[in-house]
Amino acid sequence: MDTSRDVSYRLITEQRNENSLHIDSKSTEEIIEVFNLEDQKAVAAVIREKKNIAKAVDMIVDAFKRGGRLFYVGAGTSGRLGVLDASECPPTFGVDREMVQGIIAGGYEALIRSIERAEDHHDDGAAAIRGRNVGSRDVVVGIATSGGTPFVIGALEEAHRLAARTVFLTCNPPAGNMPFADVFIVPIVGPEIIAGSTRLKAGTATKLILNMLSSISMIKIGKVYDNLMVDVQAWSAKLVDRAKRLIVDLGGVDYERAGELLEAARGSAKIAIVMARRNVEYDEAVRLLEESDGLLRKVIG
Repeated sequence: MDTSRDVSYRLITEQRNENSLHIDSKSTEEIIEVFNLEDQKAVAAVIREKKNIAKAVDMIVDAFKRGGRLFYVGAGTSGRLGVLDASECPPTFGVDREMVQGIIAGGYEALIRSIERAEDHHDDGAAAIRGRNVGSRDVVVGIATSGGTPFVIGALEEAHRLAARTVFLTCNPPAGNMPFADVFIVPIVGPEIIAGSTRLKAGTATKLILNMLSSISMIKIGKVYDNLMVDVQAWSAKLVDRAKRLIVDLGGVDYERAGELLEAARGSAKIAIVMARRNVEYDEAVRLLEESDGLLRKVIG
């Protein structure tokens, strides 16, 4: 008996969706309506996991405050979404590229070309974790829509063995006992519009949750003031302009003065804002922020 086929058949995301039956005979607009209605289920599934997402965020915030890192581990679509979220953190929040990292089965090539069998190697997942020197200060988020991807399971088991905190994100109820996961996030999105195509609703739910894990964690460690990206680093013309406008809005200075402050602050909008609001030089602005754990609100109110 082919047990792998039996397991796949039982997975919710592999089953046929009654709402998309005969979709190939529908008009384009009718198909769009089917997609839109099903995508709403992904959003609803995410909010049902609010408490577990919050637990994961609190773990990540604690890790960041202790100098730890966040790792996403996945294969295929899940891996690509993890790498995408990790790669967006430095330009958005001005953090070091090592702080949030994405690991995908099959490595860099798998980002642009499907390497399906890469997900089947348990030991490769464990090796990837060892290769990043994961330890007790880190958090590892394993992303596996099916709930049983060997590469991801291997990574989580190794991370747990190395005393890292672990989160398991899956769109199917976990099968059996999984003591290697500290937190489970399980948005049940239901059968996909195209059976088994988990880049659809499952991918949407995964992207929404990864957005929350990284962004809310960054808010909690002071990378956002009000709803503004105050830790933006002026690495391009667009970001220089954004930084200057932040300094104008929050520092109470004109655009020309904002440019002068940004230069004096060595490209840091947050430091420039403190310099403007507290009327201090660079070193004093840095000290004030350090005393306030990087939270701009504590410095300027």
